[in-house]
Amino acid sequence: MKKIKISAVSYANTYPFLYGIDKKLNKNLYDLSLDVPSECARKLKDKEVDLGLIPVAMLPKIENAKIISEYCIGANGAVKTVLLMSKIPLSEIETVYLDPDSRTSVQLLKILAKKYWKYNWNYEILPKNYASNKKIDSVLLIGDKTQKELPYKYIYDLAEEWKDYTDKPFVFAVWVANKELDINFINTFNDSINYGVNHISESINKFNKDHKYNLEEYLNKYISYKLTPSKREALDLYLDLINN
Repeated sequence: MKKIKISAVSYANTYPFLYGIDKKLNKNLYDLSLDVPSECARKLKDKEVDLGLIPVAMLPKIENAKIISEYCIGANGAVKTVLLMSKIPLSEIETVYLDPDSRTSVQLLKILAKKYWKYNWNYEILPKNYASNKKIDSVLLIGDKTQKELPYKYIYDLAEEWKDYTDKPFVFAVWVANKELDINFINTFNDSINYGVNHISESINKFNKDHKYNLEEYLNKYISYKLTPSKREALDLYLDLINN
């Protein structure tokens, strides 16, 4: 059987998935690359890979997109690593500089700004020197970089704000194929993901290199991995709000 090409996100919240794949999925069945979320989506869209953990905002842009797993990167309340960080209150913000790594988080911020907070901000791409740039007051950051010591007084957890707005959980990324995959592979893949989610401590021990925050707490308390019916409803609502 031809190897399935997989692209997975390289962030800490993916450690259980990576651990399960490493321990339980036959290495003769797949080739795995680790990428930022936006690159996972691009590879799947351009058919460079067959299966990817992609930001949900990209679902409508991928031909023949099909969610093939009952697991996701989600949150039921605060997520801790998708943050609007600002030196000034919401009411004083004019421009937010956006982390380019995840379109889902960018679209989530725009939904909350427009429909929940009722602000019409300007948006720019985040430059590399944002932390030392005194002209930048407000930034959207995702992933491990949110846990660095940064000079921002006001911090808004976007998953928590979404929960307050909709009373629903949030889904950041899902496992998506761009073609029909063998059902046996899908079942084996899901079994491996399930194994990883049930061995979070072991995944941290294997992959944690230099994180300065408590990954046990983060992965067990803040990340919600099961793609439940309520998360699917929230996903449908999010995709609808992007276009309205």
